[in-house]
Amino acid sequence: MARKNDRPPDQLRPIKFTRSYTDQSPGSVLAEFGRTRLLCTVCVQEQVPPWMYNKQPGGWLTAEYSMLPASGIPRKPREGRTGKPMDGRTQEIQRMIGRALRCALDITVLPELTLWVDCDVLTADGGTRTTAINGAAVALYDALLWMEEKRMLRAWPLRGLVSAVSVGLLQDQVITDLDYQEDSAAAVDINIACASDGRLIEISGAAETKPFTPEQFQLMLSLGQKGCAQVLELQKKVLGI
Repeated sequence: MARKNDRPPDQLRPIKFTRSYTDQSPGSVLAEFGRTRLLCTVCVQEQVPPWMYNKQPGGWLTAEYSMLPASGIPRKPREGRTGKPMDGRTQEIQRMIGRALRCALDITVLPELTLWVDCDVLTADGGTRTTAINGAAVALYDALLWMEEKRMLRAWPLRGLVSAVSVGLLQDQVITDLDYQEDSAAAVDINIACASDGRLIEISGAAETKPFTPEQFQLMLSLGQKGCAQVLELQKKVLGI
């Protein structure tokens, strides 16, 4: 099976992280995986959710995700304008982003505040949720540096970065970092998020058209972990750590 630009099965698309993309947020990163581009920002709200009052020490992190109307073709109606509730896919993705980042963070050493992570898709060509996690991890690091400069932290709360990639089964071949065309045709589509030490944070996905074997799953898992490690090195490089 030939991939676009003759990309090997285990090769990621070109990746770029642009830090301080806007000057309005403590953390702001433009994350690019091929033609998929997201703006990932982190804002600090100096209060915790009501359910945390007098229940546990520390702060909280939560994520929101959206696709801008012109991020794909056809135009996606802006959520909230149709009178319908948020769609299930959006809820699923933003919960995955929040879970992944909270696994990298010791929220008990945060002050009583909420870190709001916003991931907005500017251009969608597959892998938006994994690109969101990767860009948001860099933006979170920058936001924590900002908090440290403001003397808001009593200890460094980040245990390590988190990275994510998609893997899939297309024409019985395992491939990684699927673009939209590949994702649409894949028999299996799985998203894998890893901690900086290689341990797994989340595996989510399913067969789309036919079942897959345990051997194929193990190969997808191995390829996903390899891809996460490659993303991690790029995150560390852009952060200078």
